[in-house]
Amino acid sequence: MSSSSWLTYTAASADAGLTVEQIARQKLSVSGRMLQRLTRSKGIQLNRKPVYLQRQVKEGDIVSVKIADQPRSPAPLPPGHSEELDVPEILFEDEWFMVANKPAGMLVHPVKSGQTDTLIHRLAAYLQSGGTAMPHSVHRLDKETSGAVLLAKSSYAHRLADQLIREGKLRRTYLAVAEGSVEAERGTIEAPIGRDPRHPSKRRVSPRGDAAITHYQVLARQADATLLRIQLETGRTHQIRVHFAHLGHPLVGDSLYGGSKHSGLRRQALHAHQLSFSHPLSGEQVECTASLPEDLAQLIRERWGENVL
Repeated sequence: MSSSSWLTYTAASADAGLTVEQIARQKLSVSGRMLQRLTRSKGIQLNRKPVYLQRQVKEGDIVSVKIADQPRSPAPLPPGHSEELDVPEILFEDEWFMVANKPAGMLVHPVKSGQTDTLIHRLAAYLQSGGTAMPHSVHRLDKETSGAVLLAKSSYAHRLADQLIREGKLRRTYLAVAEGSVEAERGTIEAPIGRDPRHPSKRRVSPRGDAAITHYQVLARQADATLLRIQLETGRTHQIRVHFAHLGHPLVGDSLYGGSKHSGLRRQALHAHQLSFSHPLSGEQVECTASLPEDLAQLIRERWGENVL
């Protein structure tokens, strides 16, 4: 159905009479903006020849769209690093997507000028060594949150991944340690989240905020701490941190939202443990598990032993 630079669709009998534009939009999920670009660059073809978008297709016709991004300048390496830049653990990779295990303390992508040592920079260096375009981040993790991040290898793949998120088909599961004993064995937190007007980088539960839904299950508890498995139904900034602080159980180490410091853990006790989705092109079920970093693994071992997970 595809190569690294072209995506194709063979018209079935039921498609006869549809236009090339309808095939591109309905069968190949090409956006209107991308269609305009493809038309200008002769990047849309019918049976390997340039074609007008309103041309009707018949059974057996092959519609092809060019989906490779234009080459971009290599991302600058962080100061003091060589070409052998450390690459985070790759949990999954094909010609369309990759899932990486982001270390705590690393931004997913730059948020202001001058930031050069981000997950995007490191993966761009890795991909460009193989001649592949720079990656696109599909979603974010906070700088101090570790774990699985989905990235797309082209703007077309990014659009498909955005659609997965909009339709709730990207399943994200986190592990966290919250302060205190969370009473319910499982539950759902449904509370809108908006900006905190008193703090530029902080969020808070607000009736005027965006809808936010978090599901959780207690895995183990003590009087002063609870180990949780958490699933996001929405993906608001700081959602898990804000919701559990709102419950009166801020995450251990999360000083921004009232969590206390813990020796050996210099960040919030939050890890994106698993990520899964049905591949929008191959139909394959992709399931990735990001191993716990040592700081959080040690905290859990100290509290609940080796076999709690």
